[in-house]
Amino acid sequence: MRVYLIRRLLLLIPTLLGITAICFTLIQFVPGGPVEELISRVRAQSSLEGGGGSTAQQQITEEEIENIRAYYGFDKPALTRYWEWLGKVVRFDLGTSYFYEEPVWDVIKSKFPISLFFGLVSFVLSYSICIPLGLYKAMWNRSRFDLLSSIMIFAGYIIPGYALGILLIIFFSGGSYLDWFPLGGIVSEDFESMGFWEGTLDFLHHMSLPLICFMASEFAFLTMLMKNSLLEEIRKEYVRTAMFKGAAFGRAVWKHALRNALIPLATRMSEIFTLMFTSALLIEKVFDIDGMGLLVYNSILSRDYNVVLGVILISSIMALLGRLFSDMLYITIDPRIKFN
Repeated sequence: MRVYLIRRLLLLIPTLLGITAICFTLIQFVPGGPVEELISRVRAQSSLEGGGGSTAQQQITEEEIENIRAYYGFDKPALTRYWEWLGKVVRFDLGTSYFYEEPVWDVIKSKFPISLFFGLVSFVLSYSICIPLGLYKAMWNRSRFDLLSSIMIFAGYIIPGYALGILLIIFFSGGSYLDWFPLGGIVSEDFESMGFWEGTLDFLHHMSLPLICFMASEFAFLTMLMKNSLLEEIRKEYVRTAMFKGAAFGRAVWKHALRNALIPLATRMSEIFTLMFTSALLIEKVFDIDGMGLLVYNSILSRDYNVVLGVILISSIMALLGRLFSDMLYITIDPRIKFN
């Protein structure tokens, strides 16, 4: 097992090199770039200050454009820029954002706490509810409770998160019906003057509806995955054998089938390592939340390649570590599993 772990960790390096190289190459073929974006903004500003006209388009000379390219390093070949970027990454430097004009890590760090909150809370709530719910649905398969809960679960799975958010705002945020929750944002305007507990309640009050939208599809998927996985195990011979030997149905399921039924869910648990980068752009737009989804979207629009590459690099590292964590869960759940 130790050899397997060492081999997997060593494989992280060429895998990350491949991911970053492919992404960096694809970026080179995207029309425009940070230099063009900056030139466009300068020309637009000059046009406004000069009252428009063709002379506003001549405010930046070719020499100044070349100086801008040199400042951002775009006067060098793509391969050279890639190796320079890797050299900075080795020194734990993700570069500087072209748009925000701040270190990339500071930009990412300022955005991911709220996304991490949504990801972590939805992860914990989903698993803590879906596993017992799926277990109960499997043990009482085709009962009235199973049928009614399945209708609600599939409704939550079919409705997109942003559409569910719009419906929740209409019904519960002062739309046409109730006014129980705020329209958007993460805190109230007077949040700074609140005490600890009052501020905590205010934050949770704002986060309730967005959290439901983040959880909806994953909640439905995990519940049905748990139910179907357990039903498959219940039908196997070893469960019948345990019941023939005198074990009650519930005990046979709890002691023998449940452990094996959890193996498919272990794969999804690897996502805990990428929670801070898990976000939904449209949900953030609906509830006016400035998280990782909007950061990546705005970075792509503004051609802020350093931020895009920084997010890709960190999320790739966490995803690969998550897969390794998933393998460890397999062994914990079923010690018979061996990795060579």
